[in-house]
Amino acid sequence: MKLSQFTRMCMPVLLTTSALALLAVPMSAQVQTKSSTETGQATKEVNVERGEVVNVSGNDVVVKMEDGTIRHFPNVPESARMTVGGKELGVHDLKPGMKLERTITTTSTPQTVTTVQTVTGTVWQIVPPTSVILTLEDGTNQQFTIPKGQKFNVNGETVDAFGLKKGMKISATKITEVPETVVTQERRVTGTLPPPPPPPPANMPVLIVVMRQVAPPSQDAAAKPAPTELPKTASQVPLVGLVGLVCLSLSLGLRILRRL
Repeated sequence: MKLSQFTRMCMPVLLTTSALALLAVPMSAQVQTKSSTETGQATKEVNVERGEVVNVSGNDVVVKMEDGTIRHFPNVPESARMTVGGKELGVHDLKPGMKLERTITTTSTPQTVTTVQTVTGTVWQIVPPTSVILTLEDGTNQQFTIPKGQKFNVNGETVDAFGLKKGMKISATKITEVPETVVTQERRVTGTLPPPPPPPPANMPVLIVVMRQVAPPSQDAAAKPAPTELPKTASQVPLVGLVGLVCLSLSLGLRILRRL
């Protein structure tokens, strides 16, 4: 018989026998359950996305992706951290022009969960081939469904549901194997600061303004009174020469008059 089937009796669903009113203890107290997990080889998938910050408004970030598309990242959590220029930054530290790179590592791990459920009891009532009511060790009665084609081992003999009789003591075990895949993701964001502005061309003239401060007048100059008359800078020699020339002209005129 396969592990995924009952070895003796299947009990996938517990039905309450309300008509008998004997369910003083719940099923979980009567069924012994053991689980084990077998892990397979994990596989990893790495996806890298690159883009440049276009706008930051509060916790909303707009990024231009490497392929030219614009993506909006709303409500970026405060706990999100990005390594830019060797420093850890939050969403409020992002600036337009920063280049970001997000690496998403997805790990898929296959697992098989095996669950073994066991119950022991005495047949109290049998309704073949669908269900059986067992009297459990604590004296309560529980009803279990029987899957189609189920076989039972009673005192070394294999019987079906029609071979069960009241008073037979049986031990039922259900073994299930459930395959599943556990997927985990790790996200890491790194980036670089925007480049500095380019320097001006070498042939571009640079205007340098030099401010000269005029010294205030000294106290001696401020205390000296202003002159009341203009200084005498002209000489009287030209005036004397002019008078002599006039006298000479008069003397010559008188001589000429006398001769006449």
